[in-house]
Amino acid sequence: MADSSFDVVSKLDRQEVDNALNQAAKEVANRFDFRNVDAGIKWSGESIDIQANTEERANAVLDVLKDKLVKRGISLKAIDPGEPKLSGKLYKLGVGLKEGIAQEDAKKISKIIREEGPKGVKAQIQGDELRVSSKKKDDLQDVIALLKGKDLDVALQFVNYR
Repeated sequence: MADSSFDVVSKLDRQEVDNALNQAAKEVANRFDFRNVDAGIKWSGESIDIQANTEERANAVLDVLKDKLVKRGISLKAIDPGEPKLSGKLYKLGVGLKEGIAQEDAKKISKIIREEGPKGVKAQIQGDELRVSSKKKDDLQDVIALLKGKDLDVALQFVNYR
């Protein structure tokens, strides 16, 4: 009998991020406390740019974005906000998006599976994802529960379960 397996990945649903960004931009445009303060949020290539006339307002716009991302089911571990920097008259804040599992994180996850997971479960690092395989499907579900219970620095999804 062939081994059962699944992949552990860290991917973003770009459409959901775009929807959250558009909702946040609409809220910033309509909210009373953001009127006449040059507050805004928009895409900038692969990252998100936030601007406002004070550092506090830039952070407030970031909070609005975080709220919208959570409502759309996107983990806050998938974003990497920078610090507000003064640029001319405005404070600008860049928010990077993190996708893929870094090599050291993949090694950490693999070690957790080896040490705390059921016996006979194998984890292989394949680029920016991790393939977990076992003879028993129940063991794979135990591994998923184990990883969901851990507080890791990456947003994990479990795909290709077979």
